[in-house]
Amino acid sequence: MIDLRSDTLTMPDRAMLEAILTAPLGDDGRTDKNNRGEDKTINELEDLVAATTGKESALLCPTGTFANTVGALLWAKAGEKVLVHEQQHMLLTEKFLFSDQFCRMEPIKYPFNANNTPDIDAIDNLLQESGAKLICIENTHNFSGGYVIPVEEMAKLHAVADKYGAKIHMDGARLFHATASLGVNAKEICQYVDSVMVCISKGIGAPVGALMCSTKAKVDEGREIRKILGGGWRQGGVFAAPGIYAFKHNISRMIEDIENARLTASLLQGKLQHISLQKEVQSNILVLDLAGASVSPSRFCEMAKEKGLLIKTVLKTCVRLVYYKGITAEDAKAAANIILELDKSL
Repeated sequence: MIDLRSDTLTMPDRAMLEAILTAPLGDDGRTDKNNRGEDKTINELEDLVAATTGKESALLCPTGTFANTVGALLWAKAGEKVLVHEQQHMLLTEKFLFSDQFCRMEPIKYPFNANNTPDIDAIDNLLQESGAKLICIENTHNFSGGYVIPVEEMAKLHAVADKYGAKIHMDGARLFHATASLGVNAKEICQYVDSVMVCISKGIGAPVGALMCSTKAKVDEGREIRKILGGGWRQGGVFAAPGIYAFKHNISRMIEDIENARLTASLLQGKLQHISLQKEVQSNILVLDLAGASVSPSRFCEMAKEKGLLIKTVLKTCVRLVYYKGITAEDAKAAANIILELDKSL
């Protein structure tokens, strides 16, 4: 099977797992006067990710959802208004912040422009009208097809936020696919946000975890929020060690995923009769729209599975293919051939 359901399917290689065996461990829940835990491996990973993103400090969390939740709660309280895109992962899938059962934040939904990035003029108007003090963005943007926000647009967005005294939290689950696509480093993107979530269990291939990065004062505050939510670690270095390995060895290969996604798209371009291809592949995600097809997205996924391709539905009419470590160019070609064969049968 060619499994393109998600880059969460990356598997740790032997060298990554062996990094655990020699990692110094300790109780991360027991902090010193600087609010650092006793697990030296966690501390090393947090320092590495903070330096990579250009932030003062970082906090290891169990998942990206958890880290996004901590990040948003640094800037907005339960029940307050928050600007978020209508197809953002934090709103549609993670849900905690906007759930009536839990945090009850009020989503003020902003649109995208023609390039599938945040419409800055609309955000300006919404901030003025709503009085919201937090903007949540996603870079790359998952459900749209992995579109990337250019650095110059990040700068403009920051200027608008600053105009109204608002903060920006960025879901950077696939931050390093964004940097590979743009040809920049993470600091160039992250300088324009107040906090950022960095996931280590997607494209860079570690098994578990995500980090929330911001100022030291805010990360110290986030540590308390993490504890309240039940996200504290004991010997969490067993998860941090693969993360360190991933940062040191896997970030440089992100461009391979993008090239494989583009390869599939190029083999489909101009050949599909019933399925619509996204306008441009910018990262490791390819979205196909079946609105004009005579089959539901879920049924299409079943048909693809029968031919050896695992993909998943997103939104109401689309399916998503995600490329990651372990997926080859031959897999990308085979995926395209399966989709072409299915398209002809619709």
